[in-house]
Amino acid sequence: MEAIFAVALFVVVLVLVGTEVVNRTVAALLGAAVVISFGIVEQSEAATEFIDWNTIGLLAGMMVIVAVLDKTGLFEYLAIKSARWGKAKPGRIMILLAVVTAVLSAFLDNVTTVILMVPVTFLIADALGVSPLPFMLTQVLASNIGGAATLIGDPPNILIGSAAGLSFADFVVNLAPVVVLTLPFVLVYLYFVFRGELKASPTSEETVMSLDARGAIRDPVLLRKCLIVLGAVILAFFLHGALHLEAATIALFGAAVLLLYARSDVEEVLREVEWPTLFFFVGLFVLVGGLEATGVVGGIAELMTAFDATSALAAVVILWGSGIASGVIDNIPFTATMIPVVQELARSENLTEAELRPLWWSLALGADFGGNFTLIAASANVVVAGMSERAGQKISFVKFLLYGIPVTLISLVVATVYVLVRYYT
Repeated sequence: MEAIFAVALFVVVLVLVGTEVVNRTVAALLGAAVVISFGIVEQSEAATEFIDWNTIGLLAGMMVIVAVLDKTGLFEYLAIKSARWGKAKPGRIMILLAVVTAVLSAFLDNVTTVILMVPVTFLIADALGVSPLPFMLTQVLASNIGGAATLIGDPPNILIGSAAGLSFADFVVNLAPVVVLTLPFVLVYLYFVFRGELKASPTSEETVMSLDARGAIRDPVLLRKCLIVLGAVILAFFLHGALHLEAATIALFGAAVLLLYARSDVEEVLREVEWPTLFFFVGLFVLVGGLEATGVVGGIAELMTAFDATSALAAVVILWGSGIASGVIDNIPFTATMIPVVQELARSENLTEAELRPLWWSLALGADFGGNFTLIAASANVVVAGMSERAGQKISFVKFLLYGIPVTLISLVVATVYVLVRYYT
């Protein structure tokens, strides 16, 4: 009975999140409160066993670093530079901005990246005299792909890395190559899809070339301090195994050092942290803990043992299953639900570390690439849609589907070939 109740509650929360009837953070926290109030999970158990504080700390630390970095004007500088390199050719600029967004998304979380890139992209589209929608859509789709390359690029990776003990270097070595392979296919497809909308106005070149990239840097001293600290943090992520430090410790340490080094207004910086996102994760962890405590997760793992977990079929099923499922529900709650399933599968099948890792990579790729499937599949999609609508350029659910589904399918096909060739041949 408790299992049915936990599943029903989880489904209700997902529906509320997907339909946006209730703010997703409120929905997750209410669901978590119900799970604890009805005794499915004890409060102390939720706090110590089910809430992944390493994930929360990593996100919080990186959010603080990005909040300080945003004050330097670096993102505006990169966007204007991309426009100038593109020499006022809208198609070329669209590709360059997408590449910049994908690269930034690998080292910052993709939600933060699109928040910082979108306003400048509107400026560039206006200077070119073209619709900003092709730029918006291409950037958010590229962001979800680029974020798959590292531990910190996309929330599903943070969840998987923390649960599976995978390092920053593990993600770069295993997932960065498939991102590099996938991105060109996606960008070529999007270029041909949007080429009819990318006709610049006669005066666009002069307008774009007049944009002052250097003038976009508002605080060169602060920028230098931020880059020193960010570089040290990324290096520490690579070395965290040798340093015997968790990713959250490194991120929070870096955030504290930067606040001290830059002499930032702490209260002002903390106001820029995405607290709703952090609390959404807290609620989500408790909800998934309810599924785990009632045996639902174990039941799903048993269904998955119908086929050999060491076979290529297992990886392909997880890859495509997570890709499609992440399009129906947000990829964050899906990943949080699947992690204990894979862990239970590993225990029941006595998988070795070498046999288990391809399943983790398949889950990460499916969840990350599946974030492009629908408008509600990834947090970055929702953020860009909201910013576009406020600017008078609405991205509807159906419009996003028209571009998101083909991009997801292209990405999953490339990822499937990559996983099969790299891990099963």
